[in-house]
Amino acid sequence: MIKSVTVTNYLGEWIKINLADDEPEHGLLIKSIEGIGPAKADINTTNLATNDGSLYNSARLEERNIVMQLYFAEAPRIEDARQTTYKYFPIKKFLEFLVETDNRIVKTKGYVESNEPNIFSEQETSQISIVCPDPYFYSAGENGNNVTIFYGVEPLFEFEFDNNSLDEDLIEFGSIENQTERSVYYDGDAEIGVTITIHAIGEARNITIYNTGTREVMRIDTDKLEALTGSGIISGDDIIITTVRGEKSIRLLRTGRYTNILNCLDKGSDWFQLSKGDNIFAYVAEYGSENLQFKIENRIIYEGV
Repeated sequence: MIKSVTVTNYLGEWIKINLADDEPEHGLLIKSIEGIGPAKADINTTNLATNDGSLYNSARLEERNIVMQLYFAEAPRIEDARQTTYKYFPIKKFLEFLVETDNRIVKTKGYVESNEPNIFSEQETSQISIVCPDPYFYSAGENGNNVTIFYGVEPLFEFEFDNNSLDEDLIEFGSIENQTERSVYYDGDAEIGVTITIHAIGEARNITIYNTGTREVMRIDTDKLEALTGSGIISGDDIIITTVRGEKSIRLLRTGRYTNILNCLDKGSDWFQLSKGDNIFAYVAEYGSENLQFKIENRIIYEGV
């Protein structure tokens, strides 16, 4: 069941509409929302001259179109509620659309196509159309970003806490993870890229990352890195690799400054994508692998709410 919808406009201003609230302060009530299920797919086929049926070529998802039907309540007047929609659903502008249900919190991004109030009706309403170029919803909220730590410190300390012993150390602030191979479990509806962060606490040379299940490989050539930046991997460096479609990049963070090091990626390297189930990743270096703290972050893709 849908609990609430939160809309954030291009200025960062947000409004939350609770479906169970019959008398909201902002005066907006949701009558219906269309377009929050799976988007429609285009199936491309070729007709066969000599056989029945057709031959499958490819498939793609169309853009998502979310259509909201809103009722206006007094806030303190109907006119105030109507003008509130102009603020949070400005025509042509970008917005973020977040939906909270009993099972998950998801969000997508889009642009307001239309806002059509029915001003002269007895029960004034408005129909708002939002076009989302990306047809998927993405995980949001506290658990929206999944982090898998290979080698580093995993935080464990949380408030509220209670140490029931005066003799034993029962409160654990964190644990040191030291693995070069780990499984990343993914339960999304479609493949998604990841963000890999490599933090150096010392020198290392020629890092290779593997997806052992798909046999995909990604290599970072530190000789090219030295030619580009003046040195190879040194203590304090952060290498951030993003394999998300449309956002692919490799950057070096050194002494507070970002550098594009995409050219340091070895030819023939693969851009990892997570598939449903277990995805096993491993990394090695020619030397200095013990000086590398490695983690993988990913969101979850959903076809619909």
